[in-house]
Amino acid sequence: MTRSELIAGLAEDNPHLTVADVERIVAALFDEMTSALARGERVELRGFGAFTVKRRQARAGRNPRTGETVDVAQKSVPFFKAGKELRERINKTAAAPAAKKKTAE
Repeated sequence: MTRSELIAGLAEDNPHLTVADVERIVAALFDEMTSALARGERVELRGFGAFTVKRRQARAGRNPRTGETVDVAQKSVPFFKAGKELRERINKTAAAPAAKKKTAE
């Protein structure tokens, strides 16, 4: 799902809001989550999961084309851990087609 598909779906589910309003809401939500992660804070969405920032230490890397050693600077990367409810819903959805397939045989 892309950002524009998310906005279109939310606008469709909430006809009392204009598409422009939904765009502003989605942008505000993403901006706030990004700002919190940039400050090193954890962002938790109950039933969905948690976003955190992990630090990667500086290291020596290798250019795959030339084989030359290059220094890779320390960096921060976002990390997502799915919540229990999300994992259960995905597994239930994934198990349903398999169960249908077995009963059809």
